[in-house]
Amino acid sequence: VQLQASGGGLVQTGGSLRLSCVVSGRTFSRDAIAWFRQAPGKEREFVAGISWTGDTRLADSVKGRFTISRDNARNTAYLQMNSLKPEDTAVYYCAVRPLVVISTPGWWGSWGQGTLVTVSS
Repeated sequence: VQLQASGGGLVQTGGSLRLSCVVSGRTFSRDAIAWFRQAPGKEREFVAGISWTGDTRLADSVKGRFTISRDNARNTAYLQMNSLKPEDTAVYYCAVRPLVVISTPGWWGSWGQGTLVTVSS
């Protein structure tokens, strides 16, 4: 199983980025996909997830600003991030597990390498 995350970068406060996660080696259409993030000195935290049926969950801190989606034909999940804030600065990781979203990192067996998002004030 391989997950390839991309799309991070440096953006000003209020800006937007779209992260992508390409998954290979699994039956993607039967998987849930999630994005987590980890800022320096902090624990990894759940950001957004989408189940195999397309149901989505978002952390309270990103509701109204971030959107998660998936394209099963491309084995790819996306995280659209708008109205970015300095507190969104972190390494963002995608993860995959069967069927449903669980917000606890330990329930996710496969992870991508992470992509850095930096929001300047």
